[in-house]
Parts: sequence; C-alpha cells; structure tokens
Amino acid sequence: PYSLSCLGSLRRTRQYQRRYEWEGSPMLMKARVAAERIDRLGSGITGYELMAPVPNPDKVICVGMNYVDHCTEQGFPIPTEPIIFSKFSSTVCGPTADVVFDSRLTQQMDFEVEMVIVVGKEAKNVTRDAAMSYVAGYTVAHDVSARDWQLKRNGGQWLVGKTMDTFCPTGPAIVTRDAVDAHKLGIRCRLNGETVQDSNTDHVR
Repeated sequence: PYSLSCLGSLRRTRQYQRRYEWEGSPMLMKARVAAERIDRLGSGITGYELMAPVPNPDKVICVGMNYVDHCTEQGFPIPTEPIIFSKFSSTVCGPTADVVFDSRLTQQMDFEVEMVIVVGKEAKNVTRDAAMSYVAGYTVAHDVSARDWQLKRNGGQWLVGKTMDTFCPTGPAIVTRDAVDAHKLGIRCRLNGETVQDSNTDHVR
C-alpha cells in the first residue's frame, strides 16, 4: 500500500472540526492541550483509527498539472488554463489507510502528493477578492491515479482513473490559513521510506 508521511491526530467529529477551523487561536490552544495529554498517556491509547479530517466531503474539486516541476517531470506542456477534475467522496480515507490495488482494474497505479485547500462554508459566485474568507485552512492528500484509465482509456477523460475507492488518503489535520504561508510550503511524497516527490507550493501556477 501507498502512504504519505504526515503528523498524527485523533478523529474529530464534524462539530469539533468546524469549531477548530473557525475559532482560530483559542481552539488551537485547546487542541495543543489535548495533544499534550495524549503524549503523557503514551502507548496507553490503543484501538483507534486515524481518519481524514473531513471524512465525507460534499465535493473534491481538483486542479491538474498545476505544478511546473510536475509538468516537466511528466513531459507535459504547462497548461494555459486550469485543468479541472473531481474525485468521488468514496476516494477519501485516512492518512494511514491502505490504498487498494486491484490488478484486475489497473496496471498503472501512481502516486502524487497534493496540498488541499479546505473550503469551510458554502460558496457560490465568489469574487476573487472574497475567496480567501471561505478558506478554513489547508491539509495534505495523496492523489492516487490509475494512469492507464486516466490517460489511455475512457476516451481520455480523467474521472475513472482518479476516483477508485481509497484513491485520496487525506490529513491528518487541518492547519488554519493564518498559521502558514500557503505559497511557500514544502510538499513531498515518500513511498516505502523513499522520497519520490519533493516540491514546494511556490511552483504552483
């Protein structure tokens, strides 16, 4: 199975997630206190499963070929307009979950690390100036692909090659937008302990 190396966190309910995303620093302090208590307990906590921070998203909207170095690596020209595709909600799983490989479906499974922008409230017809007020924060995801279905079958449409079950391990935590500079984040993917992608969000176009 494929997995991303990330920091850990425990499962939160949707209500707790919304409070964490929008209450900012006071809620972050509560989360740190909870984390310290967990550290003190050490190995006494067993039998839990690390879940995606947004386990059942209404939509997963993706932008393809938006890293300059990834375009160069794949031998693709840099797009002049965004390439938009989606993943089904059933692709989303926890950051340490196994990605299911079924050789009857694909022979060209591939990895791809992505920064995720978490939209925290309903949005429609949003102006560019107001866009960031809808962003709750950021997390990381593994955009797993079946390249044969994405590029060689299904008429060249990406959907089937991107939306097989477990094809989007996500998390483990959401970082609020005021905590980081989203344009200068290191982003990397490790496969079986080996770094196979190492980029930065300042390469996004």
